[in-house]
Amino acid sequence: MNKILLACFALSLLFAANAFAANFPICGSGKRSNCVVDGDTFWMGRTKVRVADIDAPEIGGAKCASEKALGVKAQRRLSELLRAGGFELRPFGNRKKDKYGRDLFVVIRQGASLGDQLVKEGLARTWSGRRMPWC
Repeated sequence: MNKILLACFALSLLFAANAFAANFPICGSGKRSNCVVDGDTFWMGRTKVRVADIDAPEIGGAKCASEKALGVKAQRRLSELLRAGGFELRPFGNRKKDKYGRDLFVVIRQGASLGDQLVKEGLARTWSGRRMPWC
C-alpha cells in the first residue's frame, strides 16, 4: 500500500512540474507567480527560486549597458527554457536559501541542468561561490 501511495505522489509531482512548465513569462509589476525575474531567478507559485548553479548578469542593478543587454537575453532564454517542458528542482549542496531568501535549486530537464545550458550559450557563468563583474 505504501508503495502505491509513493508512486501516486511521485506521479503527482511529475504532473505538477509539467503544469508549471507551461507558462513562465517575464515578470511584470504587481503579483509575481510563475514568471521569470532575470536569468537566474524565477517565481514558481509563491516560491522565489534562484537557479543555484549559475550566475547571470543583472538587469535592474546592471553596472553597464552590456551587462543589462546580456541580462535581458538571459532572462528571455530562461523563460523559453522553463516553458519548453517539464523540469525538476534539485537541492544545491547544503544551503537551502541564499542571503536574499530565495530557495536554491538546480533546474533539471532530462538529466541536464538548464543553468548549464545558459552557460553553454554564453548567457551565464557557472556559480563560483561569489559574484564576478560583468563589465
